[in-house]
Amino acid sequence: MIRRIIEINEEKCNGCGACASACHEGAIGMVNGKAKLLRDDYCDGLGDCLPTCPTGAITFVEREAADYDEAAVLAAKAEKTVNGAGSPSGEPLPCGCPGTAMKTFNRDRYDKKTRTVEAGSKTVQNGEVSPELVQQLASMMGQQESELRQWPVQIKLVPVTAPWFDGAKLLVAADCTAYAYANFHRDFIKEHITLVGCPKLDMIDYSAKLTEIIRNNNIRSVTVVRMEVPCCGGIEMAVKNALQNSGKFLPWNVVTISTDGKIMLNNA
Repeated sequence: MIRRIIEINEEKCNGCGACASACHEGAIGMVNGKAKLLRDDYCDGLGDCLPTCPTGAITFVEREAADYDEAAVLAAKAEKTVNGAGSPSGEPLPCGCPGTAMKTFNRDRYDKKTRTVEAGSKTVQNGEVSPELVQQLASMMGQQESELRQWPVQIKLVPVTAPWFDGAKLLVAADCTAYAYANFHRDFIKEHITLVGCPKLDMIDYSAKLTEIIRNNNIRSVTVVRMEVPCCGGIEMAVKNALQNSGKFLPWNVVTISTDGKIMLNNA
């Protein structure tokens, strides 16, 4: 039958695997580092994969293709569940690259059972402690603790849905901000799910990807951290568009960092 189905331009594909992660039916897989439509009958033609592609390699076409087989898709999903495939707890994303495997990091460093605090590579025994004391202990031991709670962090690489988006306070930051602002982990990443990107270097509009993330997950708030330079306005505009297009009304604010590492504006 003639129907709408996706088509992937292999020359444009950069092998990031975002489309394969976004395809809930499992129609897309990674073959020799490139995205490939594995089965026509797994593609429902709705195109959840399109907005995730950073290079515009995926389009719709009308061609002869097997009809969408929902029963086959559900059976394949059930088999993956039984075999433990596709687990978000460290399994690689469909691109097969270990560097893009989804991970969640536990930053609760106080162990109530042993009444100890992990600070860097050392363990300090103490009574009930606050998160601030954990940071103080870590600082005293010469190591600033990371506040990053998930991986990957690049907007182009994160899946549209992930367990750590549930109830998340979202931080969308320009790449340079973490280098310019010294206390970025403590003041911004802490207790947030972090997404980073550079609209100038990536040469894409993040609006579509961010719209899907906000629309499909229980996001509590959004914080944008950008540099003062004009080109950084793209990441702020992408978040603004995403919030509008998602149909959700969420609290959000923008923090602007100067090139010498100071907070210029915080409209919270």
